[in-house]
Amino acid sequence: MNRFKVSIEKKISRSYDVYIGQDILDRAVLLIAKGNWAKKYFLITDSNVSELHGQRVIDIFKKMGLPVEEIVFPAGERSKTMMTAVTIAEELLRRGADRTSGLIALGGGVVGDLTGFVASIFMRGIPYIHLPTTLLAQVDSSIGGKTGVDLPAAKNMLGTFHQPKAVFTDLSFLKTLPGDEFKNGLAEIVKCAIIDDPGLLELLEEKASGLKPDGDLAALIPIVTRTCEIKKKIVEIDEQEHGLRRILNFGHTLGHAIEAEAEYAIPHGEAVSIGMVVALALSERLGHLSAADRDRIIRLLQKTGLPVRMPPGMSSDGVLARMQRDKKKEGNVVHFVLLKNPGMPFVNGGVAESTIREIIEGMK
Repeated sequence: MNRFKVSIEKKISRSYDVYIGQDILDRAVLLIAKGNWAKKYFLITDSNVSELHGQRVIDIFKKMGLPVEEIVFPAGERSKTMMTAVTIAEELLRRGADRTSGLIALGGGVVGDLTGFVASIFMRGIPYIHLPTTLLAQVDSSIGGKTGVDLPAAKNMLGTFHQPKAVFTDLSFLKTLPGDEFKNGLAEIVKCAIIDDPGLLELLEEKASGLKPDGDLAALIPIVTRTCEIKKKIVEIDEQEHGLRRILNFGHTLGHAIEAEAEYAIPHGEAVSIGMVVALALSERLGHLSAADRDRIIRLLQKTGLPVRMPPGMSSDGVLARMQRDKKKEGNVVHFVLLKNPGMPFVNGGVAESTIREIIEGMK
């Protein structure tokens, strides 16, 4: 089991450990018991994950002598709303939760974002722990303390920064993950390789076709660990996205707009993959990136089975309008994370909408 610490040191230390391995659930719950972060835990999960893993996790908690109750909400991005957050908070109150209670986020990014958000605002803040069950959550949303819910107009518009007490990444959860969901996580892994680690990019080029949820999960451990370490390093420097952490948004500016325009029918990873292709095309068009590097990365995305063209029938006007609502917009300027070389990203001062439109139209 790999382990590293995310060090968030300000007035009060909010550092925590991330554990990565296979079949580590029993050890994870034992470490939760030793951590003594709460007197009672509430397992927050969605309807799909509850059916697959909920009872097994509850049984392990009870075996370790930890009081736990399960709260389930409907699966899907459409549940990631303030209404769901309020419903969970009301259910916590009804069941007697107080400031000595803790939450366990068992699920993917929606579960993690919602659970962290509720934990940050319930009684002005209670502890929570991540048990991510999707590859996307394991390499991305479980690390860094971002929480939040969506608005109809745009993704993640309401949220907080609230660091977890620990993250336990058990790759065994991936055995039940559909192939399309697995690809969502691969998009974030490719993103981290693009912005920080040319060596990881080469490894992915070598291994991409063999990375599958029903494949050799042990071979995935070093890839997941390296990806998480990239995010850890960036979050430690810039927890609240004032500077360096913005490079983690490579592909996300347009990706989030595509998700919102599709009313979240397009998975996050697929939308980000398309957004990365747009960012690569912009980087090349503006003279920062070579055509060879652009094409190399697009080939890798295709090798993993991720989309590299705009969704059929999607309105360019709709996507561009959604992009103008991006929460990282400053004034009338939408910033893009672009690329000079693999491992050398930068935040652009703004791109003309006509240029973005031309590239989007060319990808249909």
